Amino acid sequence: MLKHRLCIWFLFVTVLAYGQTGGEHAFPFLDMAYNARSGALGRHYIAFRDKDVNLAVNNPSLLYSEMHNTIGFSQALHAGGINHGMLTYGRKINDEITASAHLRYVSYGKMDRTTPTGEVIGTFSAGDFILGAGIAQQLNPRISIGANLNLIWSQLESFTSFGASVDLAGTYFDESERTTVTALVRNAGLQLKTYTDTERTPLPVNPMVAVSHRLQHAPFLFSIVAHSLNRWDLTYTDPNAQPTTNLLGEEIPVPVPGFGEKLARHFIFQVEVLGGDVMRVRLAFDYQRRREFLVENRPGMAGFSTGVGFNFKRFSLDYGLVIYSSAGFNNLITLTTNMDKWKRSM
Repeated sequence: MLKHRLCIWFLFVTVLAYGQTGGEHAFPFLDMAYNARSGALGRHYIAFRDKDVNLAVNNPSLLYSEMHNTIGFSQALHAGGINHGMLTYGRKINDEITASAHLRYVSYGKMDRTTPTGEVIGTFSAGDFILGAGIAQQLNPRISIGANLNLIWSQLESFTSFGASVDLAGTYFDESERTTVTALVRNAGLQLKTYTDTERTPLPVNPMVAVSHRLQHAPFLFSIVAHSLNRWDLTYTDPNAQPTTNLLGEEIPVPVPGFGEKLARHFIFQVEVLGGDVMRVRLAFDYQRRREFLVENRPGMAGFSTGVGFNFKRFSLDYGLVIYSSAGFNNLITLTTNMDKWKRSM
């Protein structure tokens, strides 16, 4: 009964997601990278399963029994008193069904409260929170399905907003377990309460598909993610842009993004170098992020992200570096452990 309900919901929400035309979205923090491994691999690392329970927050169909009693804690390191992170936990219900719970948060720190003339009259705080629960079922050795339910709360000074969303996913593993294919719909839901008495804003619904493949005789795992499949054109053209002229006085029209530009913005390319069971090195390139954040004439490494992971006897430690532009980057650290390992050692 559970597998049938999840399949029906997956098909239903997929139809809703593809009907969305884009525009301004509520709760954009839903699509942030909250753990170091996902951050190092370009936000949406959704097509590989191991014992990392943090990945199940991105793709609930990756939950499985080996994540039983595993807990993960992630923290981003920002300047200016801003920080965000995640706490997640996985638990096996039986050999086929596994559940999880997580809390994601963004804290913007203390800010000055001022009058219209700029006089400081106090301080206020702001923050965003996502409380989620997930469940997955292994239908057979090759196919698993899963769902997350997320309750969303945002507070900006005395203004609050509340919403709810679901993530629905299905994952296929080939016989060799070296190739994985995932279909995922994230953030399908509603803004139930707005900050003010205005019209509700749609959530950033994001249908995705991804494929990963681990080479048989080389320590490389390659992945490619196609995201934002409900919106073809992810480009932005400045409505105030005007044609220019060259040295010969010839008019140069405002550039118009072509087919190749629009297509490229949907893809994230990811690679993990597997250094045995102890160490992994990660690198990703997100073309959409590069185009959105690069500094004009100084593109630098915008859109790239990298990181490293270490597996120790009782815990794993991951680090991720997300490069937004030459003017800014983000560091993430994740600590994950299976509590049963500590019990056996006592």
